[in-house]
This record gives sequence, structure tokens and C-alpha cells, in this order.
Amino acid sequence: MPVRPAWLTNRGDAAGGQTRTDTRLAPLGTHTPTGRLTTLSGVIPGTPGGSGTNPIAGLAVTGTTGAMTATVAPGRAVVQSTEAAGAYPVSLDTALTLTLGDGNAANPRYDLIVLRIYDAAVDGGPETKGVVEVIQGAAAASPVVPPVPAAAIPLAQVRVPAGASAGTGGIDWGTALTDRRTGTVAVGGILVGAPNAPGAYPGQFRDGGRGVERWNGSSWMPTEERHYVSVTKAGTYGLSANTYTSIQWNAAPARTDAVMWSAAQPTRLVAPVSGLYIAYTSQTWPNGATSCRTRIRVNGDENNNTQMSFLASSTGGSGDSAALPLIMAAGDYIEMQVWNGAALSGIPSNYSRASLVWQGPA
Repeated sequence: MPVRPAWLTNRGDAAGGQTRTDTRLAPLGTHTPTGRLTTLSGVIPGTPGGSGTNPIAGLAVTGTTGAMTATVAPGRAVVQSTEAAGAYPVSLDTALTLTLGDGNAANPRYDLIVLRIYDAAVDGGPETKGVVEVIQGAAAASPVVPPVPAAAIPLAQVRVPAGASAGTGGIDWGTALTDRRTGTVAVGGILVGAPNAPGAYPGQFRDGGRGVERWNGSSWMPTEERHYVSVTKAGTYGLSANTYTSIQWNAAPARTDAVMWSAAQPTRLVAPVSGLYIAYTSQTWPNGATSCRTRIRVNGDENNNTQMSFLASSTGGSGDSAALPLIMAAGDYIEMQVWNGAALSGIPSNYSRASLVWQGPA
């Protein structure tokens, strides 16, 4: 049998020595934990590397052009069952060919290819084995992917068009096949191929696709510490004459820390940690603007501000950008403020920009 689950059947001491469940629950070859007694299910990375966007090589599913058959490559995986049952280490030691059923005459469907454990001692069924199998979905005008069964991990999903069969050209595997494999590694290892999986513990590392990231207990963060926010406005806005107005921002399209900008305090760009920051401002002025000024105010203190730019007048589209180094403590904030000698209305939202970027510890 090519699918080889470990610790699934007893082959030894009939007098009651170490049981299968004892072995699965004990931390032998421990993989990424997800709880006190549970392990992150997934495929163990192998060599050579994976293809496309998935770095995992093992248990990859490919289709046969013009046919209804798929091939599953050899590989290894860990399949977590219930907390009481433990996790099953599994290997597929040779390539396996699967045949999908013909398509429905009228509607498409999704089929799910899974690596699955049947264990009579746990699920109460008649079989005890490991298999790679196809779970056929229901045909419908808007089909849905079948759910992953207990004690199983998904390998791929396949959209089977209406009327598909070997005699009608089979499945267009280039567009119908979606890789569903996710990775698992030994505790402390670099997790790969699991872009949507949350971290299991603070200090866990993963390959985020663009570098190594660390789980901080609530989100994945780059291991190279970075803190930045860039804010934008929406719609149009107006200014009163001869007074400094704090720009109210509507969105933060780039932000590493939620605290750096919030809709509850829309004028503030907040420092999440102490250190040296660079504050950036950019302001464009419409026709008729006079004595145009832009400044940075720190912590709402009228005596702690720095002039960023001055423009005597604008005939439309005039403006300037500036950068300012600042030493800030965690929780300090800046506001971009603008002044004009005349009341203005209908200023386009894209005329104002600001950002705050951490450079390093002070």
C-alpha cells in the first residue's frame, strides 16, 4: 500500500505495552503545536522545492491533459485527528493516480482531493487505513467546495465542468486545479506554505514569501523591525482663512501597526515605539491659494511645531513636499497642519499626503 500511516495498527506487545495513542500523543518528532495536545496538520517540506507560489514539493497534485485523471506525488505529512486521538505521521512512497468521475450533464461541481486517515478505534468505522481519495462535490449552477472531513488534510480542489469526460477532452487542468496544501514543520522550524495560518505561539517563525516573519501573539511581523504609516484623504475638503487646520485623514493604505492611525483620531500619526522617525508631508494648492503654509505639530502642542513649506501663491497645481527627522517616544503623535490666507473649498483629496516612518532606536 503506497499510503503508509505510522502508529495506526498494533504490531507488538500484546500484553499492553505502549499503545498507538500513547505514541501519537507523546512529543516524538514534535511538529508545530496548535494546542496543549494538538499539532498543525500539513505537508512536510521536501526537496526539490515546490512549483509556482507553493514552496512545498511533496504530495503535489497534477492533472493529465485531456483526461479525468490526476497524479499525486510522493511526500510526507502530519494529520491531526481529535485532541484525544493525537496526530498521525503519514507518507506516500510512490506516485498515485486518481480518476475523477465524469461531469454532471447540466452543472459544474468541485471535487476535493484529500489525504485521510480512517481509524476504527477513533471514528467507529469499519476500516483502519490511510488513503488519498477524491471527495466529489454536488453539481450546481454555483457549486461549492466540499468540506474537509475529520482526520484529513486537503491537497487540491478541482472544478469539474458540466459534461466533462475523457471522451469530451477531460478537464482543463491548467485552470481547474487549485493547490490546497499547507505546510507544517518541527517546533521552532521555519513554517512554509501556510499563508493564511495564524501563529501557534509568540516567537514562531515563517517564510512569508518576501522574508522571514515572526508571530507576535496576534499577527505576523517582519523579523527586521519596521514601523510605518502612510495616510490619505477621501472626497474634497475646505479650509478657513488665516488659521492652521489639522488634516483629517480617511485611510491608511500602508500601515505596520494599527496604533499608528485610527479613524477615531483621524488627524494623528502615532509612534508605536520610541526612536528616530522621519515625518513626510506633501501638499498641493489650488488656484487662488495665498500664503500657503504646511507644518508639523507634535502632541498637540502649539509651541512644538516645525514649518515644512511655504508658497506665496498658487495658480493651480503648485505645491511642495518635505521631510523632517524627529525623536519620538512611544505614544507621541504628529499632525500635519495647513494654513491659507484665503478661505478655500473643493480641494481635491489627493492634494494632501503624509507618512511617518521609524528609522531605528534613538
